[in-house]
Amino acid sequence: MSFSVWVQHLGFAAVLMALSAAITWLMLHRVRIMDEPNARSSHQHATPRGGGVAIVVTFLLGVGAIELLGEETQIHQHYFWVFLLSSVLIAAISLYDDVTQKSFQVKLATQVVAIALAMGAGLVLDGTTVPLLADLPGLALVITALWLLGLTNAYNFMDGIDGMAAVTAIVVSLFFAAITLWHGSNFAYLVSFVVAAGAAGFLCFNWPPASIFMGDVGSAFLGFVLAALALMAASFDNSHTSFFVMPLLLLHYIFDTVFTMGRRILAGENPAEAHRGHLYQLLVRLGGSHLQVTLLYGGLAMAQGAAALMMDRLPGLERLWLFVPFLLLYSVAAAIIIRRARVAGLLEAR
Repeated sequence: MSFSVWVQHLGFAAVLMALSAAITWLMLHRVRIMDEPNARSSHQHATPRGGGVAIVVTFLLGVGAIELLGEETQIHQHYFWVFLLSSVLIAAISLYDDVTQKSFQVKLATQVVAIALAMGAGLVLDGTTVPLLADLPGLALVITALWLLGLTNAYNFMDGIDGMAAVTAIVVSLFFAAITLWHGSNFAYLVSFVVAAGAAGFLCFNWPPASIFMGDVGSAFLGFVLAALALMAASFDNSHTSFFVMPLLLLHYIFDTVFTMGRRILAGENPAEAHRGHLYQLLVRLGGSHLQVTLLYGGLAMAQGAAALMMDRLPGLERLWLFVPFLLLYSVAAAIIIRRARVAGLLEAR
């Protein structure tokens, strides 16, 4: 890529970042959707939320510009519209939840409908992206559904302290942009750039101590977009990037969510109820500041990104070995955090 093109792309990202910051400011001062503290909250006072609208609007304008102005960014129009419309549907569902505070079961049911529509239109893993699924189309459907639905909600669950969801989106998107560009992408690379720019503009007002939260409209939307982008890059983009890249980039989020839900289920608790039992929340309750934990998780995302850069050097399923050291590290860390939290009396009664 030539220097002049780099300058154009950086300018494009700078404009989107400024736009996102401006929309976040408007959401903060003109459209006040308040977040009242509850059992899961890490804040003590009512705080504006819904700032994720800025990320969504920036995404739509950025992706629209890519579609209209890009000369070599096109993917098949069918999959472009599937990606765009399903993302908008997830954002709309999530914004409605931010305003009305419906139950988790209602939100989950509407997400299932949105994801089913996306999968019905072709956004599904297949044997070309994950060879083990070549002769197992039924399993491919199940894994795709779990991936889209799981990451949408995992990202939502992990948006519980100032700055962390936005910082993670920036780091993950920039690494994914670099990896897909290296493999010859235009579309996935530029969309990743758009996501990073939108999150960066929002972060101007969400950096600890946050003035506004992104809400479900931001966190669930980011989770779905990153999950869908992994499928797009693997199957429909010129890069044909390994599907395993995105799970590795977000492994700390996935581990924290799966571990916490498993622990709560084994303890006889309802995992759908609001709580403060995620590992990152326990770190804050044990004395860490929002800034410290946000920087820790951002650093973990960067370490995973460095590992993801090496993924294409390994063939096939050997790429899964890159997950092993992180899983071992997180397992040990989780055991230490749970033990300290139990001693401090922070865990829910069993």
